[in-house]
Amino acid sequence: MNAVISMTNLRKSYGDLEVLSGIDLTVSPGEVVCLIGPSGSGKSTLLRCVNQLEQATSGTVTVLGQTIASDDHEPDIDIDDVRARVGMVFQQFNLFSHMTVLENCTIAQRKVLGRSKPDAERIAQENLERVGLGDRGDANPRQLSGGQQQRVAIARALSMDPQLMLFDEPTSALDPELVGDVLSVMRELAEQGMTMLVVTHEMAFARDVADRVLFMDGGVIVEEGPASQVISNPQEERTRQFLQRVLDPTHTPVAGKEHKDS
Repeated sequence: MNAVISMTNLRKSYGDLEVLSGIDLTVSPGEVVCLIGPSGSGKSTLLRCVNQLEQATSGTVTVLGQTIASDDHEPDIDIDDVRARVGMVFQQFNLFSHMTVLENCTIAQRKVLGRSKPDAERIAQENLERVGLGDRGDANPRQLSGGQQQRVAIARALSMDPQLMLFDEPTSALDPELVGDVLSVMRELAEQGMTMLVVTHEMAFARDVADRVLFMDGGVIVEEGPASQVISNPQEERTRQFLQRVLDPTHTPVAGKEHKDS
């Protein structure tokens, strides 16, 4: 089967600062790939290059069969069409506070996909039930906990019938007791065969759910392989140092630094 994501020699710079330094990555249909690594390693930038929230400086990026970045020619694509098939869940929930939960999950369906209001509401309701919030459609986002809001954001993305889901640290803004509910939804998506590219600091999730784990540092992929190998038996010293730090319960991260990424 054709790759869902294919990157060749992807580079991204901001002025003289090179954030991604020649990334090669392929994600197959149904595969769950987790990106781990320290703050500033380029994980989020890589993720954002997949749907053109960031434009590659050089290299080739193909998503769902569409070349969205190329050194050889200017891609002739409808990026909105690509984005409509790629769901993305951010650190922040980005819900419209003046709309109900149900309205948050229907507006893009109606505006982008052209669905009727009844069809959009039916699909939104199905996905709210899928994330355990079928009874909260009439609520305002401000009435929900952070974990519930993030699950609404996932339901909103799923309501667009995506072929690929991108998660950029979806639990980093949550209180610890709320993290489990969001990760549970993501586990179910993985079990159902959704192709997922996930930036995460949740090592247990990555170990248990990912087909592959990529450890990034300094804008490059330092190590990649099966999740159990990379997390439980890393081959590279830099990977071992990172995992020792994040898995050591006595390690205290510097406030405000742990989840900030490029």
